[in-house]
Amino acid sequence: MLSHPGRRAALRAALRAAGIGGAGAAAAALTAGCGPGRPAADLSSPPPGPPSSPPPRPARPARPAQAAAPAAPRRFAGQPVEIGHGPRDRGRVALTFHGNGEPALARAALAAAEKGGARVTVLAIGSWLDAHPDLARRILDGGHELGNHTQRHLAINDMGEAEAYAEITGCAQRLKRLTGSIGTWFRPSRTQYATPLVQKLAQRAGYPHVLSYDVDSLDFTSPGAAAVIRNVTGTIRPGSVVSLHFGYADTVDAMPPLLEELARRKLRAVTTTELLTP
Repeated sequence: MLSHPGRRAALRAALRAAGIGGAGAAAAALTAGCGPGRPAADLSSPPPGPPSSPPPRPARPARPAQAAAPAAPRRFAGQPVEIGHGPRDRGRVALTFHGNGEPALARAALAAAEKGGARVTVLAIGSWLDAHPDLARRILDGGHELGNHTQRHLAINDMGEAEAYAEITGCAQRLKRLTGSIGTWFRPSRTQYATPLVQKLAQRAGYPHVLSYDVDSLDFTSPGAAAVIRNVTGTIRPGSVVSLHFGYADTVDAMPPLLEELARRKLRAVTTTELLTP
């Protein structure tokens, strides 16, 4: 059996026979004699490659993921121009929010929906988007839908044709500029139902349907979170479209228990497009 100096000498001889000499052999011997340590490549320069080998190319940086294209309005066969609810034979409902109010409360409502596994439809007011343009992307990045709730949120049914059309297209232009789409839905302002004229103007602006609702949470009256929950759960059923609002603390507080109650009833909160898609 070789002594320790003898083993080291034999190792050097073997390394020289393999073509590793000088500092490389000393480093390899040190590594072999002292346990794992630092690899030899860290202690000496690597041997040069063949003369014909091209130098390695630097790795290309990974391309950032492309954002999903925003959804555009769709025509749903068999549905009326004004839609108030979806199919009643499936366990789905749509929570729709009027997009207005304090941004922090809007973000809190979106976060509560996402935590509860819900995806919602936001009908944004154009002037609100002007003041808070980043919220358009926040809504879409959360997997939600974004639509049109007129430019100034005035009583659109009381307007003349030109003014009403300007309210619809004004918001549509802002959505297009911010997201690349005029949004998935149009909902008239200050009313549950649109007049035939407003329905016609919405179609002219590119929205095949007007979105109404069959459940009103009345959250804009600030009745308290418990009342918001009662207002929704008292009348909701499969296929319902629920009217809610950003900008109210009661709505934010109501979201977690409301979603829990919907789950208990085997109702899943989805976007309006998903609600109506077979």
